[in-house]
Amino acid sequence: QRRPVESGGGMVQAGGSLRLSCQASGMISSTFNPLDWGWYSQAPGKVRKLVASISSTRSTNYAESVRGRFTISRDNARKMVYLQMNSLKPEDPAVYFCNTLKESLPWGQGTQVTVWGQGTQVTVPS
Repeated sequence: QRRPVESGGGMVQAGGSLRLSCQASGMISSTFNPLDWGWYSQAPGKVRKLVASISSTRSTNYAESVRGRFTISRDNARKMVYLQMNSLKPEDPAVYFCNTLKESLPWGQGTQVTVWGQGTQVTVPS
């Protein structure tokens, strides 16, 4: 079984958006279509966790921390799974992976998401 190939990560300011893509490399449609898929995040020093999932019937579920901001979708014809990430927060940075909900595939390289804050104004009185 081949590893999924994730892409689309990057560095974005808080409040910004990214769209992650996952290609089920080498998988045929009859195998891809019945599978439930998930996007997982792993922050440094933390356990990998499920943030969004989509079933074969396109039913979706989200972790509380991303609900209303992230949207998972799938394109069966292209054997792709996507994660639209909006209103990114400083606590969202992680490496994002995709896999089946049963984690049945070897883990891919993931794609890094980095969010930087709005900054804070520093004023030095004269």
